[in-house]
Amino acid sequence: MNKTLSQKIIEICNDKIEKKGENVGLSFYAFFANKNDNPELLMEVAEWWIITHKLDHFEKAIKIREMIKNQ
Repeated sequence: MNKTLSQKIIEICNDKIEKKGENVGLSFYAFFANKNDNPELLMEVAEWWIITHKLDHFEKAIKIREMIKNQ
């Protein structure tokens, strides 16, 4: 995953955690607008989430943030 995308994911996780607390969950769709304007990037994140890490549809934002930071 490229550095720009990784930083965006961390920022979104931080925002969700700040607004809703450390138990907030999210799916990989949280990193995209409600329209499919970049299908390649969406598929890259979906592959990372589903195939590479075998994550559930919803995961704790704090977990995703740490995974991205540690990759």
